[in-house]
Amino acid sequence: MYSYVVRRLLLMIPTLLGITLVVFTVMALSPGGISAQNLVEGMNLEPQAKKALEDYYNRIYGLDQPAPIQYLRWLNNVSPAGFIFDAHNRITGFSLTKGSDLGRSFRYGRPVLGLIAERVPITLLLNILSIPIIYLVAVAVGVRAAVERGRAFDLGATGLMLGLWSVPTMLAGVLLIGFFASNQYWHWFPTAGLSQREALDMPFLPHWGSLRDVAVLAASTLSLTGLAVWLAAWASRSVRVGVLVVTGLGLGLWMAAALPEGGPIAASLLGLLLAALVGSLGLTEYAALRVGMIGVLGALLGVVLGVRLGQGELIRGFLLDRLWHLALPVLCLTYGGFAFLSKLTRAAVLENLLADYARTARAKGLGEREVLWRHVFRNSLLPLITVSATLLPSLLAGAVIVESIFSIEGMGKLAVEAVQTRDRELVLSITLISGLLTLVSYLLADLCYAVADPRVSYE
Repeated sequence: MYSYVVRRLLLMIPTLLGITLVVFTVMALSPGGISAQNLVEGMNLEPQAKKALEDYYNRIYGLDQPAPIQYLRWLNNVSPAGFIFDAHNRITGFSLTKGSDLGRSFRYGRPVLGLIAERVPITLLLNILSIPIIYLVAVAVGVRAAVERGRAFDLGATGLMLGLWSVPTMLAGVLLIGFFASNQYWHWFPTAGLSQREALDMPFLPHWGSLRDVAVLAASTLSLTGLAVWLAAWASRSVRVGVLVVTGLGLGLWMAAALPEGGPIAASLLGLLLAALVGSLGLTEYAALRVGMIGVLGALLGVVLGVRLGQGELIRGFLLDRLWHLALPVLCLTYGGFAFLSKLTRAAVLENLLADYARTARAKGLGEREVLWRHVFRNSLLPLITVSATLLPSLLAGAVIVESIFSIEGMGKLAVEAVQTRDRELVLSITLISGLLTLVSYLLADLCYAVADPRVSYE
């Protein structure tokens, strides 16, 4: 195992070299290429100042040298061992411990490493929130759809997930902003950014002006959450569906009343739509999913009711403000992932449910739940592990769109700006980091194969 890991780590070096070489070649061969003249074009400088700036770029980045020399120079800078140059770009020696330098950005005039260090935590925050949601929803829906093959839950989940997977992320982001962050409809969420300027001066946790408001919020949240859990777990199906239909109808009428130009037609459509959607939660026979979704709905209604009944001023704090800004971007990043992964989970679990070893386990007297989770689900993990190797790079690619739409200063938006301005140092550094993350993801997926399936060995 150790020799395999070492070989894979060593193979990453030529792979990363090939990736960065392809990107550099495309940039160098693009119309106009990368030169000091292009960088100072449009700055309206005097001839002497423009010439001095061109000489500065040529001296710092070597843009007056042939393209192969420029790439080798960049490669020497990012390598921890390499040649050392003086102020006149002359080689003065070779060092094994000179350290890596990602260079300075053309556009920002700052070290690339500092820019990436500012943007990476933001993109990682989006991914840390998105990946657990994707896997929890995908496994819950996919496994249940496989168990109830051909029934109402399977057919409904298949249609819903196929519809979600067909919606482009860019369209979903624009629609969410248009409906839930616009003054024309429901201005419930912010349109851009990760926090408001005022939130930086707020305390971390939200708080109210009086203990009475805190008690009202806690009481309403706990009461409605407990009522929702009881309704989902122990109430009869007819009572459950009836209460949820009435709740959905009330929510639809409330949303219609919140519209700036709402009318009876909008109220009727929203009421019927939400009555059907919320009422359908009570129809599913999947107890865990039913209790979870109805419980979350009850908790949200309890929070809204508690805030409405509060008499003091609500100071939402930095944490609540950040979650408020992250709601729509995280929703955009997750829906496509769990829609695709749930279909893959269903196919994998269904294939193993019909396998010979599953029938043998049932013949030995094992319960259906034990057969499903101890035998079938473990053998169904291999396709999920394969997809997980591409999930992190795909989320970074999705973050490019989401961060651009919601004006989030993350790695995705930084990559778009770097490509638009032909910031060579920044583009190559982002390519290097993205390629490294992709290769590490593939390596971790291969190692997870051996953990999930004892038959897999790399010795």
